[in-house]
Amino acid sequence: QLQLGESGGGLVQAGGSVRLSCAASGRTFSNYYMGWFRQAPGKEREFVAAISRSARTSYADSVKGRFTISRDNAKNTVYLQMSRLKPEDTAVYYCAARPDGGIEFGSWGQGTQVTVSS
Repeated sequence: QLQLGESGGGLVQAGGSVRLSCAASGRTFSNYYMGWFRQAPGKEREFVAAISRSARTSYADSVKGRFTISRDNAKNTVYLQMSRLKPEDTAVYYCAARPDGGIEFGSWGQGTQVTVSS
């Protein structure tokens, strides 16, 4: 499995921006479909964004146009650029990896907290 570690979270004001990073190790990063998920207090974990090996991206409707997912295979890292943040974006953000052609996200990071103040 891929080992994942997120960084970049913190406290930010509404309307602000923050970039999350997820560093991977242990396998060939470029072979994995990468995703970002989030979990707010008292809520289920939800999909945020994903990026394929060929850099095709997909987004949840709630973040479309505000968040951008990208990957740097040379650095074994996936990023989530978050802009125009809203208080409802407050959550623990997790990156996850799914082997290309796989069904489930089998590798997860420990999460990083993002808090958006109004």
